[in-house]
Amino acid sequence: MRSNLIKDGLERAPHRSLLKACGVTRKDMTKPFIAVVNSWTEIVPGHIHLRELSDAVKKGIRKSGGMPFEFSTIAVCDGLAIGHKGMKYSLPSRDVIANSIEIMIEAHALDGMVLIAACDEVVPGHLMAAGRLDIPTIVVTGGPMFPGNFQGDRVDIISVFEAVGKASGGEMREDELRELEECACPGAGSCAGMFSANTLACGTEALGLSLPGCATSHAASERKVHLAEMSGRQVVNLIKNDINARKIMTKKAFLNWIRVSLSIGGSTNDTLEVLAIAREAGIDIPLETFDELSRDTPHLCDMRPGGKYFMIDMENAGGVPAVMKQLQTLLNLNCLTVNGKRVVDNIFDVSVSNEDVIRPLANPVHKEGGIAILKGSLAPDGAVVKQIAVADVMLKVRGPARVFECEEDAYEAITSDKIKEGDVVVIRYEGPRGGPGMREMLAPTAAICGRGLSDSVALITDGRFSGGTRGPCIGHIVPEAAVGGPIAVVCEGDYISIDIPNRKLNLDISRDELETRIKKWQPRERDIKGCLSWYEQGCLDASHGAAMR
Repeated sequence: MRSNLIKDGLERAPHRSLLKACGVTRKDMTKPFIAVVNSWTEIVPGHIHLRELSDAVKKGIRKSGGMPFEFSTIAVCDGLAIGHKGMKYSLPSRDVIANSIEIMIEAHALDGMVLIAACDEVVPGHLMAAGRLDIPTIVVTGGPMFPGNFQGDRVDIISVFEAVGKASGGEMREDELRELEECACPGAGSCAGMFSANTLACGTEALGLSLPGCATSHAASERKVHLAEMSGRQVVNLIKNDINARKIMTKKAFLNWIRVSLSIGGSTNDTLEVLAIAREAGIDIPLETFDELSRDTPHLCDMRPGGKYFMIDMENAGGVPAVMKQLQTLLNLNCLTVNGKRVVDNIFDVSVSNEDVIRPLANPVHKEGGIAILKGSLAPDGAVVKQIAVADVMLKVRGPARVFECEEDAYEAITSDKIKEGDVVVIRYEGPRGGPGMREMLAPTAAICGRGLSDSVALITDGRFSGGTRGPCIGHIVPEAAVGGPIAVVCEGDYISIDIPNRKLNLDISRDELETRIKKWQPRERDIKGCLSWYEQGCLDASHGAAMR
């Protein structure tokens, strides 16, 4: 065992003495030492219940003959960070989390770990650490929030963001908005639709690092507590059987993740996270893989934000195992999972209880998967769009650019009725380096939807979008403005052509004119301090997951 480095032999008497100060007995010294990595915090709704899950995990570890040691990581709530400078810190937090886990595991020579996380960049940070450390690992994702009820309709946090646009446009009374904000988020859990956090939870289960059923078991359910205890038991078996993380985190397993995500209409953030996590596991997955798989992976689940179903509907229909059952002819069925079984064994007896929620391959919501990768003169190295959340009338559009140097300026223009039907809103200098931090643009996209413009106004950016974004919103443009990409030289009134079916995104000026503008472009001078400076100097572009070099 790795932990023998700190507990075996005459020379480790001082180490054993320190461990005994923590309550470790002589008998405990013979057990595997297992980290319980908990991202509990009191300010993130998806994490406020994780102490209970951690207690269940530790109970399971002890019952199976292991010795648990709990420590914490940070956790950013993207919903609270969004719309202001705080969002710059979300993506960099991913690497801080991975680094902190690595430090604790390596400094204390722990034998395995159970990772407990729930929200947008927290789950990827934990998974990056799993790929990097390659020790026996199991993940307990915190689970979705139940939807709220507003005047007889089910609602979630995106309902509130979009209601702000309605209220500012006079389509909703302020007292109704206050009533909605009171009930939209009824308790613990990741926001109730197929937004980034729940997309990642489903991906983690599809990858094989969570027990079957973990992704959709809700935060405030007894089933979640049971799965947490079972995860604690199972990590001990992983150690006994020498099943390290990379035996599960194979390229074929990542391709399963991508196909599942495409079929459930997952967040565009998946492109960043999969590429960064795979990289830590020593696997190269090009951005184009998402597009290649999307062309023959049908969209099977009509989930929020683009659709009508919530995570509770997916849970009741059979969860991720049921999705994988429908997709089985497209999946790598021999991949190993943390319960010690292969994918084919996990889904053998699975049935789909509601084929309106999880459709069969022969009757998809859309013939193609959720994400498309666009390229062209405006995005030579790629851009990302959730194509299933775009109205048919907006799949091919051409319009004049309305150019903004930051999210706040664009939001002010949208809410002040300065954006008209047919406009293409361009938000630049919000990429990984330009932000720095690659902010999500939920506030302006929700404002566009709230003001009834989602079928007539497109938005493009070198930043990214919340998993709750819907409409013709194209992000992750590479190269970004901060490094002199074409988006940096778009002028007010230039025409931009978007052709999602043919994967094209073009700035409609001549090649000579584009080259002339780029030669004249000068980088902005800014005074960036602290961890944002660290991230700005070390991050890769969005087509490589915006990971640190």
